Amino acid sequence: MRLAAFDLEGTLVKSVSGWVELHKRFGTWDKGSEYAQMFFNGEIDYATWARLDASLWRGHRREEILEWVESLEYMEGVRELFDFLRRNDFKTAILSSGLMCLASRVGKELEADYVFANELVFDENGVLTGEVYPHVDFTGKGPILRRLKEELRPELTVAVGDGYNDIAMFREADVSIAINPHGGVEGDHVVENLWEVMEIIRGLVGGDSQ
Repeated sequence: MRLAAFDLEGTLVKSVSGWVELHKRFGTWDKGSEYAQMFFNGEIDYATWARLDASLWRGHRREEILEWVESLEYMEGVRELFDFLRRNDFKTAILSSGLMCLASRVGKELEADYVFANELVFDENGVLTGEVYPHVDFTGKGPILRRLKEELRPELTVAVGDGYNDIAMFREADVSIAINPHGGVEGDHVVENLWEVMEIIRGLVGGDSQ
């Protein structure tokens, strides 16, 4: 058995950051950008940052979030890549410091085996409470992937991502693939699309030719 772990936004779907996109959708980006700067200045931790962000959206409805979720498009080749991985004995995991509302949709549609992301809290009427469960912090993908490896004991672990918060995941993988990476983000391979990711993995495992 093998394991392939993926970042979500910018890797599997055409979205940069759900946090940013919802701020802009809800008109809260001015304050959201202040909170981001506080985090990157080391003034607050990730859990505090996530809670501050989520607090700005209190009162919005689940349907508003799902409207954004359904508007996002997949990267080209993503379904073919996941089909290829299933045929070649890979378990697949999505590790996102974004939002579970998006990650769960993608995980279900791509039939991923594991999905990790941060969960906004809704009340019984489907209204955002302003709370969040920050399951995946900015450097948390590494420990999550390590736990998966300890549980599954795969013969090969591949990680695919594009941002700074994927570096910890890259360090846990046998092979890391950076797809259109942000400046300063490096992997064992650097590619421009998911078709190239498939070809690299095919070369690693001698997979089927379909």
